[in-house]
Amino acid sequence: MPDIAAAKAALAHLDLDVNPVSVKAKSRDFFWYSPVLKARLDHVTADFAVSPRTEAEVIEVLRVCYAHNVPVTTRGTGTGNYGQAMPLAGGCILHLHQMNKVREIHPGRVIVEPGALLKDIDAACKADSGQELRMFSSTWATATIGGFVAGGSGGVGSVRWGGLRDLGNIIRLRVVTMEAEPRILEFTGEELHRVSHAYGTNGIITELEMPLAPAYDWVGMFVTLPDFPQANRFAYDLAHQDGTLIKLATVFEAPIAQDYFQRVAPYVTPGQAVLGLMVAPHAMGAFATFCTRYPDAQVIYRSDTSDWPRDPGHVFEYGWNHTTLRALKVDPSITYLQVGYGTDDPLGLVEQVRATFGPELMQHIEVTRQQGRIGMGGLTLVRFSTEERLDEIVRIHESMGAMVFNPHRYTLEEGGRQAVDDRQLQFKREADPKGLLNPGKMIAWDDPNWAYDRMYAWPGLVKAAE
Repeated sequence: MPDIAAAKAALAHLDLDVNPVSVKAKSRDFFWYSPVLKARLDHVTADFAVSPRTEAEVIEVLRVCYAHNVPVTTRGTGTGNYGQAMPLAGGCILHLHQMNKVREIHPGRVIVEPGALLKDIDAACKADSGQELRMFSSTWATATIGGFVAGGSGGVGSVRWGGLRDLGNIIRLRVVTMEAEPRILEFTGEELHRVSHAYGTNGIITELEMPLAPAYDWVGMFVTLPDFPQANRFAYDLAHQDGTLIKLATVFEAPIAQDYFQRVAPYVTPGQAVLGLMVAPHAMGAFATFCTRYPDAQVIYRSDTSDWPRDPGHVFEYGWNHTTLRALKVDPSITYLQVGYGTDDPLGLVEQVRATFGPELMQHIEVTRQQGRIGMGGLTLVRFSTEERLDEIVRIHESMGAMVFNPHRYTLEEGGRQAVDDRQLQFKREADPKGLLNPGKMIAWDDPNWAYDRMYAWPGLVKAAE
């Protein structure tokens, strides 16, 4: 049994938070995007939170919590939406927001602490040497680099650079284990997969080395086309223009922009599809030439020239999961799915899905690069009715060959490919022998024979108060 009182006493000299209100706030991420997770996790809270300032303090927290059998859940700013940072067993929240230094900037790479905000890293790199991160989440202004690597898979920039787990998109990770005497390890190459996108279940990232690219004053644009198939084809074809540098190609089926993008809606007519794009300034000539192939395409907004009465802000803050957030603000019954349409015939597969579901689903597509080929991922908006219908929608997608990375599950396996990542499991056995790091998130650790025939319910989940 965990000895919470003893752990708090031993850590009292650090930045320790025991206030129930603020501890509960630090125990929550964006799990509430999912009505399924909200119903199951809304009561979850840690017993206390610690905000270390240095790696040495991280080691001290892990050593103390190990000695007293206290679970530890790591978080940055909690912008993840699979429940990655929810402390299912209570215990300690290891809040890394104070470890936020940009340590070193070099040509093509930056070394940072995990709590550094993505926007602050970009600002520092741009000021120092005119560089920027290759990719970032749509929560760029508030998300940390450690949370992005531990919980994310790609984002703005993936149309050019692929996913976070592609070789070269993470250079090095420094990791602390949770043992009687924690070890410091450094991973590169294939070993990075042990801890990247592992939700902090098998080690705590204390330093990251990430690749950089030249920084540009990207031109953000909204473009309309008469219907969704044309808009989707436009984005797909644009991503294939190897000489035209873009950082974002997002497609919104009607009525997403009309109903949920309040500052864009006045410029969009009923039925029109909308694209969100980021194009490098020196590529705007090529982009204009490309547009002549689509006579019906209309640029309704350019960040470098348009002067709307109400500034829409960054175009990328309408894409990725910001689309879902904007929809939820208007209609709380909306939820979403994360769908992989692959690279073989993504346009055809998307149309097959549209024909099957009609207005129950609203297509939101992110164009990405996958193993050197252009592919598509969907962050599909769903008009939620019941959990049973949501599960049925998932099964129908999978029967058509569209892989669903289910955001209504809180485990690594169910939110991914429904398979064990042996590298992560083996490393957890080495680095977290008591299973105290973010417990309940790795099925393979708790139930190796799980059949994935229903939603996994971790037996150790703290119970809601009566």
